[in-house]
Amino acid sequence: MSRAGRWVLSMLLWFWGGTVYFLLEVAYKTIRGEPQRISWTMLVLAVLLTIPVERCGEQLPWHVPLWLQALASAVLATAVELAAGLVLNLWLGLGVWDYSRLPGNFLGQICPQFFVVWWGLCFLFIPVFDWMRWSVEGGQRPRYKGF
Repeated sequence: MSRAGRWVLSMLLWFWGGTVYFLLEVAYKTIRGEPQRISWTMLVLAVLLTIPVERCGEQLPWHVPLWLQALASAVLATAVELAAGLVLNLWLGLGVWDYSRLPGNFLGQICPQFFVVWWGLCFLFIPVFDWMRWSVEGGQRPRYKGF
């Protein structure tokens, strides 16, 4: 596959992953009775958050255990979430999310509980992205090392 084709595939994965994450976010806020906190900015952020997940899954070698790939992706996704929260919530005052009532939060923008959620989502998304990439471009079939 050409270099341009790989970027197109990556962008498709980012938009697919971002849309799935955004729909999970919409469902979560709706179930919690907070539909007014749903913002279009979350769709943009969701796409941005899938970039480190897809890149980690693509760049890390197969001998790196899936749990460690997910952990690395969760760290990167949490860093993106912090940066976005500082801009969207604190600087622009949009109030898209607020973790200030959760223990261990940092400025109300990130917290250990949602880091664990990120880790779980990354654990699921990395194989999905890998299998989607493999089905389009072929190459080495995805395989994962245990613990």
